[in-house]
Amino acid sequence: MEKVTVNVRGGYDILIDSGIIDRCGELIKAVKQNGKCAVITDDNVDKYYGERVISSLENAGIKAEKYVFPHGEASKNHSTLLKIYDFLAEHGFTRSDFIAALGGGVVGDTAGFAAATYMRGIDFVQIPTTGISQSDSSVGGKTGVDIKAGKNLVGAFHQPRLVICDTDTLSTLTPEFFSDGMAEVIKHGMIKSKELFELLSTSDIKANLVDIMKRNVSIKGKVVESDEREKGERMLLNFGHTLGHALEKYYDFTGLTHGFAIAVGMSTFTHIAERRGMCKTGVADKLDALFTKCGLPLTDPAPMNELFKLSLGDKKHLASGMNIVICTDIGKSEIVNMSVDEYEKFLKD
Repeated sequence: MEKVTVNVRGGYDILIDSGIIDRCGELIKAVKQNGKCAVITDDNVDKYYGERVISSLENAGIKAEKYVFPHGEASKNHSTLLKIYDFLAEHGFTRSDFIAALGGGVVGDTAGFAAATYMRGIDFVQIPTTGISQSDSSVGGKTGVDIKAGKNLVGAFHQPRLVICDTDTLSTLTPEFFSDGMAEVIKHGMIKSKELFELLSTSDIKANLVDIMKRNVSIKGKVVESDEREKGERMLLNFGHTLGHALEKYYDFTGLTHGFAIAVGMSTFTHIAERRGMCKTGVADKLDALFTKCGLPLTDPAPMNELFKLSLGDKKHLASGMNIVICTDIGKSEIVNMSVDEYEKFLKD
């Protein structure tokens, strides 16, 4: 079993291996000796892992209750959050108890925000079951929900006590959702690690998942350690997300997955940056080749003028303009501040 430690707020471990979901009870017991557990999951994940996780917790001597909500980004809202609060209160959960977020990014973000705010904060652990959640959203303590104005505009930084990544859970994903998760892994290679990018480009990805995920979360963990609350270097993790979030909003969070949207965002920004001389020649083609290998899109027909307007509602829009992330080469990235007018011209290039 691989272990990556994130040294933020006392530190927590990310455990990575195949087949460890059935050991989650003993692994959690090692860091959380007291309290009962609320397993928060969605209806898709529950069919595969809900009872297995409950059984593992109870075998470790942890009393557990389960709450299941409908899968999909449409559930990542205050309505679901309020129902979780009611569930926790009705079952007598206190500050001594904790939440286990079992599922993908929607579950992790929503359940994590419930943990951050219920009784002004209780512990939680992440048991991510998708590529997006294992590679990205379960690590770093970002929690939150969507509102009408945009994605992730309401949330809190609340670090987990433990993250348990069972790479076998990725085998139950459809090819589309497996590809979806690879977008965040590619992003981490682009912004910080030429070695990870080349491993993804040249190897059998599914045969090397444990190694790939370890490298991946090590990158994110180090960025989080240096900038927990996204005031500086952590903004690099937003590569592809400014345009990607606008695409998700354009389609009303249906029909286009997060990974597919940010792949389009990364490819688009890299091509524009290369044409403007902000990026080494040939990087965009190498990035596109890896996206194609992983079954990810390069473009989308959504009108750029609409995406420009929608992206102004993103968290990267500041009083001073827009902070966008550009990769100057594979494994090298920087934050570029542009006025709104400059950003509009950049998109229209």
